[in-house]
Amino acid sequence: MSDELLNNWEAKSAERTKLYKGFLQRANKNKVLKALPDLHEQAFEKVDCLTCANCCKNFSPRFKTPDLKRISKLLGLKESVFIETYLMVDGDGDYVLRSKPCPFLGDDNFCSIYDDRPSDCKRFPYTDEDVFFKRQPLTLKNTSFCPAAYLVIEGLMEKGA
Repeated sequence: MSDELLNNWEAKSAERTKLYKGFLQRANKNKVLKALPDLHEQAFEKVDCLTCANCCKNFSPRFKTPDLKRISKLLGLKESVFIETYLMVDGDGDYVLRSKPCPFLGDDNFCSIYDDRPSDCKRFPYTDEDVFFKRQPLTLKNTSFCPAAYLVIEGLMEKGA
């Protein structure tokens, strides 16, 4: 994967969304899953999340029950107070952040609850797991705002996975 790929990546990703969708629909699942770990590593050698933080600025993770318990304890809040203060229920019935950017994101792009962040945050952008292939609409959305996800899908296409 060349560094050139990151030049103007947002526009390139927007232009290639239909191509990505067709590729993912036709791709060999086993080849994709085999290629993901290396492509994930290569992408994160080029992308520094602390200079981007698009995920934290524009989207919300789902807060599952273990996340709620862990984070509310960390903040010294009752779960109900944590939920009332920071979260709402989305159309899928999941707890998500009430506001953007994430209230735990600092001006320096560091997360104030990093060690206890939701599992969705830990796993994002799912470029090293089967979610990348299984939840294709999510993958397509992620390639539009995450340079690492963009690099991984470009790498898969380059490999013909």
